[in-house]
Amino acid sequence: MSMRAVNATGFAILGAGLIAIAYGLARYAYGLFVPSIRSELGLSADAVGVVGSMAFISFCLASVVAPLIVDRLGARYSAVLSGLFALAGLTLISQAGDAITLGAGVFACGICTGLMMPALSSGVQTNIRPDLRGRVNAVMNAGTSAGLILCVPAVLLLSGAWRMAYGSFAVLAALGIVAALLLLPSASKVGGGKAKPAPLPLDTQRWLTVGRLTVFCFAMGVAGSAYWIFAPDLVVEIGGLSERLTGMLWLVVGIAGLAGAWASDLGDRLGAPATQAIALVALGAATALVAAAPGDVWMALVSAAVFGWAFMTLTGLYLVTGIRLLRERPSMGPVVPFLAITVGQAVGSPLVGWAIGNAGYVEAFLMFATLAVLIAAFSFLFPRPASDAADEGGEGAAESRMAAAPATSKRAMQDGQSETESI
Repeated sequence: MSMRAVNATGFAILGAGLIAIAYGLARYAYGLFVPSIRSELGLSADAVGVVGSMAFISFCLASVVAPLIVDRLGARYSAVLSGLFALAGLTLISQAGDAITLGAGVFACGICTGLMMPALSSGVQTNIRPDLRGRVNAVMNAGTSAGLILCVPAVLLLSGAWRMAYGSFAVLAALGIVAALLLLPSASKVGGGKAKPAPLPLDTQRWLTVGRLTVFCFAMGVAGSAYWIFAPDLVVEIGGLSERLTGMLWLVVGIAGLAGAWASDLGDRLGAPATQAIALVALGAATALVAAAPGDVWMALVSAAVFGWAFMTLTGLYLVTGIRLLRERPSMGPVVPFLAITVGQAVGSPLVGWAIGNAGYVEAFLMFATLAVLIAAFSFLFPRPASDAADEGGEGAAESRMAAAPATSKRAMQDGQSETESI
């Protein structure tokens, strides 16, 4: 049985912690530990690449089925299931003696990542007051940065003891499971446990709007892949900086990314299209900045800070937009943007590699920086969903541009009646 349900602030903090485990430790930590793991296990570059791809494959598979799982199990038990995959995956990695065991652990971690956000966003949609949902979701999304902040020092301090590091991560995953079991709502239901009615089918206009969001998410994933994948190589190979600086770069990315917790508020204040445009220009500026002076330590750190803020603001904005467009399907809301971003990164990575091989590091980075700015120029096409506050009036959501059915607004209003504390 769960303890008393957490309020909005508690949900945001708990969700950010679970996202830190799912994204920061279970997903992104692997790339930082690759040199040590590869050396100890004697893996070839091809084997490392195949193992790394396991996380992408399992994340995509889990994302596709996540809405079905969350609708069946509810927020609490879906998050617990996600945590169990993290625990299993991190434990396998800590004990890995060959590529097969390592790949199995990475695969399990990818499943964890694909399940966690749909579970949490479903819980937010049905247990948090409507006008606080966007903020809570954005704060939870910023948990990825908290995970980076946690795992980078672990890499710097335990780079030669990666098994101990992953064992520690597994312990944190176990604690996350206990917290989810005790504090998250038991099911994605409303109205005193009554089964919620099936959501109405989306009309053509809303599908087209979701399609526009998907295109922007994919494009941002492509544009951001240059920094995520190749920025460390750029500052080391071209700039001649120490390899240890790459850990500092990701630490700065994580710290600055915490500001992405205000993505929803910024979008509500400036408008989603303007917020995306500003963040995309910042992402492009960060990419160009590190290319312009790859040997300048302070320039590299400034670019990392700008990139961290821009990337986490964009992912937070896309998350909140996806949930608002699909508010009748809260477990599907995060799947659309995050899956599109991941596919964009998967497509962008080889494209950046091809550009580097044919034009050089600096030229390739400037190309992708330009791409980010070009995407920003089309931000006037970015969806403008009604804010979550519109749900408070019951009938208000029916009047929004991307209006859901009035029944959905009524359900959302009922969801918020028990949530009184602001975040």
